[in-house]
Amino acid sequence: MPVISLFSGSYCNEEPVVLEIGSRTGYRLIPDEQILAEASRLSTIPENRIVRVFSDKTSVFNRVTRERERSMASLRMALAKMLAEDDLIITGFAGQLIPRTVKHVLRVCLIADMKARVATAADEHGITPPEALKTIHGADEKCAAWMHMIYGTPDPWRADLYDIAFPTDKTSPEDIAATIEKSLAAPVIKLAGNAQQAVGDFAIAAQVEMALVKKGHAVGVDVEAGAVTLTINKHVLMLNRYEEELKDIAGRVPGVTSVAAKVGPGYYLTDVYRRQDFDAPSKILLVDDEKKYVQTLSQRLMMRELDSAVVYDGEAALELAREDEPDVMILDLRMPGIDGIEVLRRVKQDHPAIEVIVLTSQGSEDDKKTCMELGAYAFLSKTVDIEELSKTIKAAKEKIRQTREAGS
Repeated sequence: MPVISLFSGSYCNEEPVVLEIGSRTGYRLIPDEQILAEASRLSTIPENRIVRVFSDKTSVFNRVTRERERSMASLRMALAKMLAEDDLIITGFAGQLIPRTVKHVLRVCLIADMKARVATAADEHGITPPEALKTIHGADEKCAAWMHMIYGTPDPWRADLYDIAFPTDKTSPEDIAATIEKSLAAPVIKLAGNAQQAVGDFAIAAQVEMALVKKGHAVGVDVEAGAVTLTINKHVLMLNRYEEELKDIAGRVPGVTSVAAKVGPGYYLTDVYRRQDFDAPSKILLVDDEKKYVQTLSQRLMMRELDSAVVYDGEAALELAREDEPDVMILDLRMPGIDGIEVLRRVKQDHPAIEVIVLTSQGSEDDKKTCMELGAYAFLSKTVDIEELSKTIKAAKEKIRQTREAGS
């Protein structure tokens, strides 16, 4: 039986429409929340971090953690698992990830005139029309960012993205549901053998993508009847060896019958591939108001395969700790505004898993005692040798690994 994928603009009467469709068809509702929960279970990435991809938010550490790519792969895996069943209404952002090769999906768009949406939002929230318009624009920008990431278009309501679209300010939920019920009976939508194959290929592609991303590889994945094609869109050194590594990883995924690799149009000569080690504390945050010093330090650490992000004050450090929670924070003491000791106190209070290395040129013995009592991992002078600092970071890595293993 077919599946309905439904994408709606904000304040477009989605809920009564979905309820009416469910009542007429008996289909089971699968909202984004359910897909996010399953994606989190499959990937161990928290739901509140996976959901960031819907608004195109990217962690400052994404270059090394590949969290965005892992989140997308986990969403596809969760979606593919659910598509193994029939009689579904998939609502929200995740449904847009269903590939066009899956033919038994009826893709539905709900939208309304802006005037009607503004009136609905203003009435629902008790706000003025200008405030309502601002709220709607914010929601539409999120939709546009998501669709641009998937389809390369900034227009989330473009007609060719859907099989059918309804103006909800002019069409009742009953009429919309009746039209959809009739459309589901069309031969082009009914589930056939090749559609089952397409769902299976989608599941294999999602598993291959996750297997590759876990090893630090971000490449295009296409699957047809179990045959995998990998597209390399960034320049790499030793291309043949890289292709063999990709093929070996993909070939181990159940259901894969063959693997081929090719170079895509994005194979740029300016980029150099380096596989990430996801066991390392790759999320390193440097906090120091001396911009030249901390930028140089970041470059020196990168040469030792320790990539980092940089902020220049305590307030920014605390905000990033809330948003992205680094593994290791290297923290200066003397900064304008919120100083290092206060940053350390708040970080260890709210995010005790973060290991903090204090790196200062002005710290006293009393400062060192205070910092260690607050939970700092180490207290070092800025004159410390870069190799010694690297060893300290790696020792913090080992503590993080042991802590995570003990908690698993």
